[in-house]
Amino acid sequence: MSKINQIEKEVQGLKPDELQAFRKWFWDFDAEAWDCQFEKDAMTGKLDSLAEAALKSFKSGHCSEI
Repeated sequence: MSKINQIEKEVQGLKPDELQAFRKWFWDFDAEAWDCQFEKDAMTGKLDSLAEAALKSFKSGHCSEI
């Protein structure tokens, strides 16, 4: 049995309050991982072309306020 299958089986066996606690923990864990990846990508320049395109659209008036 793979590690993923083991985790799935464990999650399926959680009581409702345990599942709720797990959801919160995983949400926080995943958000932190995403933030770290985003920061790494920003620092290494992977997002530069996206930022440049957004600024170009904004300066040319092709954007609308949210």
